[in-house]
Amino acid sequence: MATILLSDDHPFTLMGTKAYVQSLGHHICDMCSNGISAYNMILKYQPDIALLDMSMPGMNGLEVLEKLQTARLDTRVILLTMHNEVSIFNRARELHVKGYVLKEFSTDVLEDCIKAVLNNETWFSPELSNRLNINTDTASDSLLTRLTFAEKKIVELIGRQNTTKEIAQLLFISEKTVENHRSNIMKKLDLPAEKNALLVWAIKNMPGK
Repeated sequence: MATILLSDDHPFTLMGTKAYVQSLGHHICDMCSNGISAYNMILKYQPDIALLDMSMPGMNGLEVLEKLQTARLDTRVILLTMHNEVSIFNRARELHVKGYVLKEFSTDVLEDCIKAVLNNETWFSPELSNRLNINTDTASDSLLTRLTFAEKKIVELIGRQNTTKEIAQLLFISEKTVENHRSNIMKKLDLPAEKNALLVWAIKNMPGK
């Protein structure tokens, strides 16, 4: 039996998850509806597992996960999410998330995920490989770790052949900011100063294109 903390801003989802996890024989130490409370409760209880919704007020699941890296607790985090964006998934991996479960499949796979995480394994929804077109190439993965979250998002949009103007509109930033990001990205990826070098790299290597 594991001690598990639950956090979700939807009451019905929270209660349903509680009932399901308890039916598996685990102990729910507490529940909350926002990221700030989730982080504070994890510090307080130090549960075996924190089962967190990705989208929460206060702090989202990624922000909680990032703060927990600094705290260096033994609590393992499983993210429950509706998000199919590869940039979010990759950031969760960088932060050493132990489980990543798509909500629409959670009743089918959550038990397997919890078992794997308790066994010190990392577990991701099988559907992610198709939904996100996860790139398992270790060379490109290594290069991607050089980029910030914002830079990865820009590379992802470039891989989808969006123009600088379109990227600026999508991310609510200026075109000059996009150009600055592009320049920094090319330096980090050691790409030649050619017109379409970044576009070619993004199409070939960026997951979720």
